[in-house]
Amino acid sequence: MNTLAEMGRRAKGEVVRLDLGLFRPYLVTHPDHVQQVLRSDWTNYRREGMFWRPLRRMLGAGVLGEDEPWESGRKILQPLFTRRYIGSIAGELAGAITARVEELDEYALAGRHIDGLEEMSRIVNRAVLRVLFGDRITREEGERLAPAYDAAATSINFRLLMPFMPYSVRVPGDRAFVRAVRTVDDVVFPVIRKARADQSEGLDVISALCRVRGDDGTEIDDRRIRDNLVSVYGAASESTAMTLTWLWPILDAHPHVAARLYDEIDRVVGAGPVAPRHLPELRYTRMVLQELLRLYPAGWIFPRMAMKSAEIGGVRVRAGAQVLISPYATHRLDEFWERPLEFDPERFAPEAPDRRHKYSYFPFGGGPHQCLGQHLFYVEAPLLVAALLSRFRPRLASAGPFTPSPAASLRPKEKITLNLVPVRRAAGEAA
Repeated sequence: MNTLAEMGRRAKGEVVRLDLGLFRPYLVTHPDHVQQVLRSDWTNYRREGMFWRPLRRMLGAGVLGEDEPWESGRKILQPLFTRRYIGSIAGELAGAITARVEELDEYALAGRHIDGLEEMSRIVNRAVLRVLFGDRITREEGERLAPAYDAAATSINFRLLMPFMPYSVRVPGDRAFVRAVRTVDDVVFPVIRKARADQSEGLDVISALCRVRGDDGTEIDDRRIRDNLVSVYGAASESTAMTLTWLWPILDAHPHVAARLYDEIDRVVGAGPVAPRHLPELRYTRMVLQELLRLYPAGWIFPRMAMKSAEIGGVRVRAGAQVLISPYATHRLDEFWERPLEFDPERFAPEAPDRRHKYSYFPFGGGPHQCLGQHLFYVEAPLLVAALLSRFRPRLASAGPFTPSPAASLRPKEKITLNLVPVRRAAGEAA
């Protein structure tokens, strides 16, 4: 992905034809061209082709698909991911996050390291499960989902790097992927059957999906519900956890950013617990998260397939060709970002003039397929960061540099290990 970003920078956003042997996709990074693919001509550029095949085996036909499964899934789910609805459950999210963060006291007191990615996944998982499943899933069942989804996301690396490899040929990761999908199904299908039997009017996602009827008045089948749940789970949990994992090496490398972030959370949240009423005052926290999404967008690549021959930026793209949209690359273009490789939250200060092209910054995608989880992220992520930093000062226990791995979502190749220093002890050391 660093290679893609560097190619985009050298080409100054012009369309680049990549030469990967048998595979020659087009890299599209200029915001004008990104807007064309994701919005103005979006019907010609579909989520189809060899890059999507590995993901389809996990996601199935749901809101991350195309045609009727996508249309019906989005129609059902969109009301559950509005700013108003997410605000209405923010208290429950804060409670779930706080409960998990408090459990980390034992690690801090014992001086035991934690795996940053693993813990971010567990905390986010606890909150997301509340949104998706309400009280229908046990803690034990829920805690099987995160590692299974993580295993699936990492085991398809070879397939993503060699998308033309036929599935008749077994490659590294295939067995782990199949086991992960089986675990997800073993958890999700029984919960769906339980939700159908309950016939609840609850506002959780699974209840809403179980209430849906087709045009002929019949229920949608368990498989369609499963595919939508799994798709939303990945977008809401995997993406948030991956993004927040990058926060810790960033704070270590930018102590002035860390100091200002700690100061805001100490002032606004104090000893906690964090609550939804704190969110409007966590302004610098939001700026840090926005800049984090710029440099480390979890959805680092959005593959599309051209259905008809067309031109992008004067370059002829034939029908059937793969087009690669990469926020990771576009967010690093010198033509649209001053000092693009530097981490600077001030870019997103409320008083800063916003003269950026709309599609120079698109961590949640764009157009009709824009990610539904944007509002959830901007509630869930600040609550998690504030809950953790009001209680601890996480300090890196592993040496960098930390480099991105080309998995389904942007994750570090190296393990990010943290020590959790209680805030009182950290303050005492500072004194």
